[in-house]
Amino acid sequence: MLGGPGPGTVVDVGGIASRFWIKVRTHSVFVLYTPFFVCLASGHLDSDAFRRCISQDVHFLKAFAQAYEMAEDCADDDDDKSGIRDLRKRVVQRIKTHDALVREWGFELPDESISNNATVKYTDFLMAAASGRVEGEKVPGKIATPFERTKVAAYILGAMAPCMRLYSSISREIQALLVPDDRSHIYKKWIDSYSSQNFEEFAFQIEDMLDKLSISLTGEELEVIEKLYHQAMKLEADFFATQPISQQTIVPLARVLDPAEHSLTIFCDFDIACTAFDSSAILAEIAIITASKFDLDGSETQIARMSSADLRSTWNFLSTQYAEEFEHCMESIVDGRQVGKLDYEGLRNALEHVAEFEKRANTQVINSGVLKGLHLEDIKRAGQRLILQEGCREFFQKIVTNDTLKTEFHILSYCWCGDFIRSAFSSGGLDELKVHSNELTYEESVTTGDIVRKVESPMEKLQTFNDILNECNKEGRQLTVYIGGAVGDLLCLLQADIGIVISSTPSLRRLGDQFGVTFVPLFSGLVTKQRELVEDGSCDWKGLSGILYTVSSWDEIHAFILGS
Repeated sequence: MLGGPGPGTVVDVGGIASRFWIKVRTHSVFVLYTPFFVCLASGHLDSDAFRRCISQDVHFLKAFAQAYEMAEDCADDDDDKSGIRDLRKRVVQRIKTHDALVREWGFELPDESISNNATVKYTDFLMAAASGRVEGEKVPGKIATPFERTKVAAYILGAMAPCMRLYSSISREIQALLVPDDRSHIYKKWIDSYSSQNFEEFAFQIEDMLDKLSISLTGEELEVIEKLYHQAMKLEADFFATQPISQQTIVPLARVLDPAEHSLTIFCDFDIACTAFDSSAILAEIAIITASKFDLDGSETQIARMSSADLRSTWNFLSTQYAEEFEHCMESIVDGRQVGKLDYEGLRNALEHVAEFEKRANTQVINSGVLKGLHLEDIKRAGQRLILQEGCREFFQKIVTNDTLKTEFHILSYCWCGDFIRSAFSSGGLDELKVHSNELTYEESVTTGDIVRKVESPMEKLQTFNDILNECNKEGRQLTVYIGGAVGDLLCLLQADIGIVISSTPSLRRLGDQFGVTFVPLFSGLVTKQRELVEDGSCDWKGLSGILYTVSSWDEIHAFILGS
């Protein structure tokens, strides 16, 4: 066995603060997609809601100032004490100028001398950390010697650092959507303040101090800081998620739709959109491994099949050929010209060539025999062990248990094996998901190499999509969401009321661009929709608008549809 880091060893992959932030960034996505920030970014957040929220800043700042004072007392290095003292001075100055700053933003604060519940939860947590306690328990080790007290200073900063980084991150996301000289956005000064270089330096200063104080800590002590960092981020996220918003909003989708009038039908592709690996390669690998076992024991089977070496060679040839011919197919229909608006019929005609190609490719796979001899149990086992995209499974689990709105969920896939998909979702209450794909044929639970062709092309995906909608309950308004990222998803993405592109392939973007599809980051699109809701009094999602919304993670989809 090769040597490596021993137990408790910390492998340096960057500063402690930046590493912790990367781990909790999921929470920042859910904060960004709260009704509070979507409305604020649109410039139409109810001013009373905004004033109530920022009135709590003083309670946070006072708790920060007190915690910095306690951290300074715990630090044993003069430079560290000086650095922490400087951080405290910045907070104290912010407290002194808070009212004036709020007036500069264009608001008068209400008399909010009492902290709300979410504020109290965070400030109590911070004071507990500053006293050397984590979730009410004494932290590991006795806080007696100066060195031992130093770790408490690190704990304190660990409980504050994510708050600064969150404000900086959120405000920069929002600022990127604003027109620089637009003075009509009433929250622009607030956004400018928290996205400024000065505030970024403040956030970095806290993170740098946390890194310095953590250098000499053990792995166990760093785990305590990480726990504090994560809890602080969660409490901040809860604070914004619970801000009372009296106005009509467009997020989260499942909560703002009236269950008496709407039903939600969600469609999703499988390969790459849900998975980290393409299912065809996994099925081929199962066949090769099965064949290699047969090569070794010489056992007989009713189905004649190739040796593992021949299987691997054949599969490598087929996959290389597929990639080359797919690229040639795309080059034949993408000529670089772009239309001004969506040309759906032109796109559909172009995708007929893709359909013909996909069907030929499946015929070659069947004729090659590479899918012969797979045991059903091996396929199911591989599906159960399949790695899904981060956040994907959690979203599915939430959607199938959602009782806020009548919701159906369907998987539409080119995958050769529906059993493989069903096995991938068999745990965590997901066995009720409806799967529409091709199927392998079996003789006594062993595959024959043939495929029952059900969903091979973009047209068949669209036909399946339409058939499902026609069979759905016609009572009330039916809202459809399609999630995918491959060329074969384009027609369904556009036909759905809301098309969300995840794990997008370059081919999808090239083809979309040519036929007038507009790709908009989801958060930006929601901000625009929120403006429409306020300014026009309505906000209809409808298919064939030519707009598809792009996301970088399942967390964005989760936050948009279900909230936190």
